[in-house]
Amino acid sequence: MMQLRITHETCYDYAPAVDIAQHMAYLQPLNNSHQHLLSHSLLITPEPAQQIATQDVYGNTRQFFSLQASHTQLKVTANSVVSTQACPMPESEIGWEEVRERFRYCAKKPFDAAAEFVFTSPYVPRHAEFAAYARPSFSPGRPLLQAARDLMQRIHLDFTYESQSTQVNTPALVALEQRKGVCQDFAHIMIACLRANGVPARYISGYVLTQPAPGQPRLIGSDASHAWVSVYLPDLGNTTTDARWCDLDPTNNRDGWGTPGQDYVTVAIGRDYADVSPIRGVIHGGANHTLTVGVTVEPFEVFAPLGQSQSQSQTQGSSQDMSQSQRPAAII
Repeated sequence: MMQLRITHETCYDYAPAVDIAQHMAYLQPLNNSHQHLLSHSLLITPEPAQQIATQDVYGNTRQFFSLQASHTQLKVTANSVVSTQACPMPESEIGWEEVRERFRYCAKKPFDAAAEFVFTSPYVPRHAEFAAYARPSFSPGRPLLQAARDLMQRIHLDFTYESQSTQVNTPALVALEQRKGVCQDFAHIMIACLRANGVPARYISGYVLTQPAPGQPRLIGSDASHAWVSVYLPDLGNTTTDARWCDLDPTNNRDGWGTPGQDYVTVAIGRDYADVSPIRGVIHGGANHTLTVGVTVEPFEVFAPLGQSQSQSQTQGSSQDMSQSQRPAAII
């Protein structure tokens, strides 16, 4: 078990000034069986005229805020402390064809909520190229978990992680063709390959530990928002649907039940990036803007004890890596 502190700082500088803005933020980590949210705060400058936190259909916390005064800069700082734990991967022998048939439409057939994650979504289209790339992993009769792991490992080996090689709106098919991208691209490609075979797969946004434990390699994607994949195994978890999802990270070739590892922090779950982008919104004005994002994830022990106030324990890392997984606001 680990306790991790996450600081996610986003800064927009506008020219000319923005007159009115409305934003939606997905920055609060989830609270579930693999991860406990111990504290969370969201500091917004300038102070918003309205701020409301609600849950979306997937159980994520989303925070809406509006700014109704002219401003040339927007700064959003999310501070969170979570306790994480990794669970041993359970045995799953269900074949991928059986899962595909389970989700094939049949009138009056019992409904499984995971069916929503079989269909196309804004960033994950259906295309023959995804099915062709996935084919070597999905041999007849192979257990789905084995097939998914093999697909993850192939993406990890075949693709090059290269910052700035893609944009936030780069189609997954383009990233597949050029065999390079960032964690968001690899997640979308893997989801597309799984769905092309009729398997439910969802997109996970979150973070990984910035500084690894002694003797462990530094993971790719730290110092920025991270993304990975969750695949549905219907033969697991007899009590809850959530227990039937296993996470796989093709960027780092890591997997686990409910999380790839205790050094991962899950923020939100969706069909793809479009559902869970860290901050998005609509602004009036600000025709030109510059975005700066900094993320630091560190063991909580290096900070002040839990009993201290937020203002006393907001030591921040110096990372200013630009996050590929940040969506600029729409301009009107």
